[in-house]
Amino acid sequence: MNIVLVEPEIAPNVGNVARLCAATRTTLHLIEPFGFQLDDARLRRAGMDYWTHVQWRRWQSWQDCLASKERGARVWFVESNGPQHYAEPRYDSLDYLVFGRESAGLPLAWLEANPASWLRIPLFHRECRSLNLANCAALVLYEALRQQDFRGELAR
Repeated sequence: MNIVLVEPEIAPNVGNVARLCAATRTTLHLIEPFGFQLDDARLRRAGMDYWTHVQWRRWQSWQDCLASKERGARVWFVESNGPQHYAEPRYDSLDYLVFGRESAGLPLAWLEANPASWLRIPLFHRECRSLNLANCAALVLYEALRQQDFRGELAR
C-alpha cells in the first residue's frame, strides 16, 4: 500500500503517519512544500524510533509522484463530501491513498476530475468538519489491509 500526504503542514501528524506506515510496511509519499522542516524535533518525536523502518519518498510535485506509480496501481482521494465512503471500494496492495493539507484538504479540481476515486469518511456531528489527518490515514489504510486479509501480519 501507499499513503500520500500532499503538502502536509503539521509535523506531528506526519510523524504519526510515518509510524503507521512503518508498522504496516506501507510506503509513505510526501509531496512538497511542507509546513515544517523534515528535521523538526516534533516530527521525529511523533515517529519515535520508527523512522529508520519507514519506506518513504519525497516529491517536489504531485505530478512527479503520480508518474512514478506502478502500472495497475489506483489512486484514491480521501476528502470530505466524496460520493462514496472509504469502505466501499475494493483495495489492492498497489493502491495509493491520498490525503491533503490539514488546513485546505485536496484541490477541488483533482476531486471533480476523479469522482469515482473520491472517498469520504462519514461524520455524524455538523460542528465537526473533519478528523485528524493521522486518524484518517489509519482508518482507511486498515480497511484496505482488512480487505487483503491482513496479509503479512506478524504471527503473535
